[in-house]
Amino acid sequence: GLCPAGPLRGRGPRVWGEGVGRAVVRMDERREEQIVQLLNTVQTKNEKEQEAMSWFALNDTEKAPVRQRPVLEKTFLDRDVEYLFEKNEQDTDLDEQLKEDLRKKKSDPRYIEMQRFREKLPSYGMRQELVNLINNNRVTVISGETGCGKTTQVTQFILDDYIERGKGSMCRIVCTQPRRISAISVAERVAAERAEACGNGKSTGYQIRLQSRLPRKQGSILYCTTGIVLQWLQSDKHLSSISHVVLDEIHERNLQSDVLMSIIKDLLNIRLDLKVILMSATLNAEKFSEYFDNCPMIHIPGFTFPVVEYLLEDVIEKLRYTPENTDRRPRWKKGFMQGHVSRPEKEEKEEIYRERWPDYLRQLRGRYSASTIDALEMMDDDKVDLDLIAALIRHIVLEEEDGAILVFLPGWDNISTLHDLLMSQVMFKSDRFIIIPLHSLMPTVNQTQVFKKTPPGVRKIVIATNIAETSITIDDVVFVIDGGKIKETHFDTQNNISTMAAEWVSKANAKQRKGRAGRVQPGHCYHLYNGLRASLLDDYQLPEILRTPLEELCLQIKILKLGGIAYFLSKLMDPPSRDAVMLAINHLMELNALDRQEELTPLGVHLARLPVEPHIGKMILFGALFCCLDPVLTIAASLSFKDPFVIPLGKEKVADARRKELSKNTKSDHLTVVNAFTGWEETRRRGFRTEKDYCWEYFLSSNTLQMLHNMKGQFAEHLLAAGFVNSRDPKDPKSNTNSDNEKLLKAVICAGLYPKVAKIRPSFSKKRKMVKVCTKTDGTVNIHPKSVNVEETEFHYNWLVYHLKMRTSSIYLYDCTEVSPYCLLFFGGDISIQKDKDQDTIAVDEWIVFQSPARIAHLVKNLRQELDDLLQEKIENPHPVDWNDVKSRETAVLTAIIDLITTQENESARNYAPRFQSERYS
Repeated sequence: GLCPAGPLRGRGPRVWGEGVGRAVVRMDERREEQIVQLLNTVQTKNEKEQEAMSWFALNDTEKAPVRQRPVLEKTFLDRDVEYLFEKNEQDTDLDEQLKEDLRKKKSDPRYIEMQRFREKLPSYGMRQELVNLINNNRVTVISGETGCGKTTQVTQFILDDYIERGKGSMCRIVCTQPRRISAISVAERVAAERAEACGNGKSTGYQIRLQSRLPRKQGSILYCTTGIVLQWLQSDKHLSSISHVVLDEIHERNLQSDVLMSIIKDLLNIRLDLKVILMSATLNAEKFSEYFDNCPMIHIPGFTFPVVEYLLEDVIEKLRYTPENTDRRPRWKKGFMQGHVSRPEKEEKEEIYRERWPDYLRQLRGRYSASTIDALEMMDDDKVDLDLIAALIRHIVLEEEDGAILVFLPGWDNISTLHDLLMSQVMFKSDRFIIIPLHSLMPTVNQTQVFKKTPPGVRKIVIATNIAETSITIDDVVFVIDGGKIKETHFDTQNNISTMAAEWVSKANAKQRKGRAGRVQPGHCYHLYNGLRASLLDDYQLPEILRTPLEELCLQIKILKLGGIAYFLSKLMDPPSRDAVMLAINHLMELNALDRQEELTPLGVHLARLPVEPHIGKMILFGALFCCLDPVLTIAASLSFKDPFVIPLGKEKVADARRKELSKNTKSDHLTVVNAFTGWEETRRRGFRTEKDYCWEYFLSSNTLQMLHNMKGQFAEHLLAAGFVNSRDPKDPKSNTNSDNEKLLKAVICAGLYPKVAKIRPSFSKKRKMVKVCTKTDGTVNIHPKSVNVEETEFHYNWLVYHLKMRTSSIYLYDCTEVSPYCLLFFGGDISIQKDKDQDTIAVDEWIVFQSPARIAHLVKNLRQELDDLLQEKIENPHPVDWNDVKSRETAVLTAIIDLITTQENESARNYAPRFQSERYS
């Protein structure tokens, strides 16, 4: 029987939307009868056949078809692990051949020319020393400034040493890179140095997700992203065929490289023959050496020319700059750190800064002009002063010697504003300047210009995020302008929200930035913060693992059988807090991906195998189950990679309008991406020109769209391998019977994103029609300006689901989709029914409340129970839904739910029921 819901779990009674009319869930009589009948048949059948599962057993006459995993030609998935599955055995004929090839190379003019360049690199002079250290130790830490050649040379030294000693066939080196762009560019560079093509069975290649150029099977070097090696570990936890693992750029401390370091550390106890080389750009090599039981370290000095550094006060003095604003009060009296919820350790730093500031100004008085000191006092620390940067660029261009200028800014908004500022000055419009914005969201076409040398008399100005600090080397830079900020995401476990803010750089970042200026000649680096701030910078950035949610990682730990989650995470170099770990484990239990013993449930296994975060994985499974696969895969791919829209300089308004047009009034950012993608596929069939025009008109990146297309193929392969669909084609008609049912798609989006729900309330302001949006934990939030719903006032329902909620200046929902009550009832949390005077109310997770006659409330609840049972069974025995088998319980239940979701709208579409209830509801 149904008992009324008890008190709220773990939270005091929150009254949600008091005094706001409640949506009424109604059902017409004909529909009601159908459902009663359906539930009766389903339930009587259950009673007749004693075992609950027998519903799914076939009649004795039919034999269950034996489901075998279809034999696929090489799939995307297999391609990603292909290099791993080669053998690593000595092959003496190959050894001879490799030795002969290398000997011949030494007389190849292309090889010789490259050799001249290689010999100039600092690492080249230490070749023998490096090789000996690596051969004599199981783990070696190599540190060296960016540009000393460690990434491109060390792997070649190891390979050539093996070849020369006649053991070339036994050398298979894997070198991990934190970014896709570096894995490709480094592999291409190394191949060029060896006078070879990249991949294609030669000595060097790369493998990133869904894209590879593989080298020969033995005696080779593979550059890949860190994620690829983690994926390999699922297939072979000993990486048996790999002789050397080189972990590069480990100073970046991204989540995956920290995890891989820990796994490799344990693997050394089993693979006694494995060689591990750790490479780091900064001088905190000791930390890595200690982590690996004090293994030996070696430092490669960089060849950098001296770089003169200037602080903010020097720049102001040089330019005689006065800031725009004339508000003379010190910064912290203007409401310090508004809108930021600051971390305690940052608050302490700010406190010290405030205390020391008066003294610091006194010290400057004799050395700088009064106007400089005035300007320093007026500067707003929270913002990067772009006018100052524009003035400084102008000064460099007019007064200083030739050479490229590299500007570091925290994010896209700054980059585009500075670009506009420069372009509004006649001087910079001339062809004597090439201005290149560099950001991971930029169309990659422009990015290749960055590496090209400019013709004489032309000056290159690159405006970049910290992507240009270590992963991309721009050779001709002489001037670096360090904006002093870096965008960092932090995850606040107390409030379960991500915050994104421009933080001060760390000393390590500042040092990297300075080093970029002295590669070709003596350089200049302008830091746009004062000396007091410089003395208070953190030494290093906080490792990513300490500032991100951990759900996806927890599933990875289970599928890789690395033991207890908390135990494994405690062995990392910087273990995350107990709170963060427990929060992730609880989320996964709520999602039913982990059971109470912290073991993977059948659902958890499927979610861990899908290379996306768990909620998105759940959405994918629902898309397969409800046969609306293709559009759901598009959404899943864009949520886990990025959406395909590019941000054009100066055309933001037009771009917003085009995006709104693509939304086709669905009131959904997620369906807007689906429409954009479908449009791209159609134009693509008509040829390259049409595709290009389409992307241009709607501000879409064809590179991103292509990536999303490949990811969809990968997801479909996972589903086929697991048995949820019949074909690896996302567009297979059998998987897409319901794909044009917009209301069902919204329900499936809801299944994946729940409990990220927000409530819309009308705001009755006279001036302009606006809606207010609030969530359960944060109160009022804003819809992000990039969302198609940002200025929407005509909603059909009062519920939105969203994927990303971020706190910047205030709390924003980045992407959202309007959903109906039935979506929340069938795809939300637990349903409970409560008597409420003459009406019953039906509540989802006890806070999303609808009115409904008692009979209907119980019908919905029973139907929901059927759906949950059905899902559970599907997950344990995956098989595609057969929609032609009208008699099966599965089809009957799914059809009834789709019907309700699709046709219910008209009756209950009024957003705000006219009846206002004032009594408290808790």
